Amino acid sequence: MKQETPRSNRFHIGIFGQTNSGKSSLLNALVGQQVAIVSDVAGTTTDVVQKNMELPGVGPCVFLDTAGFDDHTELGTLRQEQSRKAAMRVDLALFVVSAVKQDGWEEELRWKALFDRLGIPVLAVLTQCDRVNDERALLQAVGQTLGIQAIPVSAKTGCGLNRLRGAIASSLSASGELDDLTGSLVHEGDTVLLVMPQDIQAPKGRLILPQVQTIRNLLDKKCLVMSCTADSLPAMLSALAAPPALMITDSQVFAQVEPLCPPETRLTSFSVLFARHKGDIHRFVAGAAALRRLSPSAHILIAEACSHVPQNEDIGRVKLPRLLRKRFGEALQIDIVSGNDFPDDLIPYDLIIHCGACMFTRRHVLGRVARAVAQNVPVTNYGIAIAELTGILDRVVYPD
Repeated sequence: MKQETPRSNRFHIGIFGQTNSGKSSLLNALVGQQVAIVSDVAGTTTDVVQKNMELPGVGPCVFLDTAGFDDHTELGTLRQEQSRKAAMRVDLALFVVSAVKQDGWEEELRWKALFDRLGIPVLAVLTQCDRVNDERALLQAVGQTLGIQAIPVSAKTGCGLNRLRGAIASSLSASGELDDLTGSLVHEGDTVLLVMPQDIQAPKGRLILPQVQTIRNLLDKKCLVMSCTADSLPAMLSALAAPPALMITDSQVFAQVEPLCPPETRLTSFSVLFARHKGDIHRFVAGAAALRRLSPSAHILIAEACSHVPQNEDIGRVKLPRLLRKRFGEALQIDIVSGNDFPDDLIPYDLIIHCGACMFTRRHVLGRVARAVAQNVPVTNYGIAIAELTGILDRVVYPD
């Protein structure tokens, strides 16, 4: 069976620009396939088009081709909103300007300001260069207006594509992605025990993504990996000649697992590991302190990365709210969002609790954290919150 790198583990490269600026043609030329419809009719690209590929010097990535940001019709406004949401989750923005552009720069400057606020690196691409004579003057105009040097490209002739691919690789190589899930918690030869409840969240015959990625990380580090379910944990510990160096559990059973964890064994959870891998672990730990001072009428936002049909005993929609109301009472206000839905105005909330975000890129999560920080709203994640609510946060470890 073919196994592809999950999109959440791929660099996300967004292509942004006005309608008919050559965005879709650029995407097709970069990936070497006809994945986006190309037409002279404005607004051909309506929804965000995504294409997985392996880019030399980068590895697994996904390109996002967005609708033109100069369409101000009613439908165009909805398209722009989808493009804005896409901008929130990209690691790099390719800012496309047509060499035959004739109107002003207001839209480009507005979107460039958005990328700057989000801290997203930008590469300017001057497309359709085969259609003009004075390329130098155009490059100078783009540089003076946007403050970045553009790369001239022709999707028709292929000119400049290799240079652009090299610039993409150079930009992403300095992105600071955290590839090592377990970090300093384990070393070669360490015994690691995984406690993995198999419930409705993990359909029969499958493991959930955080479990799979953690196992792979531990095997790469040449650890000795064992696993069991929570109900078989006592038998597993009795069968071991010595306590494991580390136990990694599902956060939902922290209260069940922690009393059984040997004193010399370090304890963490899959969600806690992802809190550091996908977000800001120190910010999440600090945010959990809000759980010690919330009022019974506090307003909490629970954010899930997955968009799925709610299921019985769903952690974000059922278990976590139940745990919170048990602590603070039934008057607690809890809003739940999923997928790419996330409020712009976070001020009404006293706390944000984010899932482990195995389906999101780190850039996406850090963008949400930055927005919470900018609005002075504490933010934490599922695993950290559950550890705090069960009184064992001081017992839980996480990588440096």
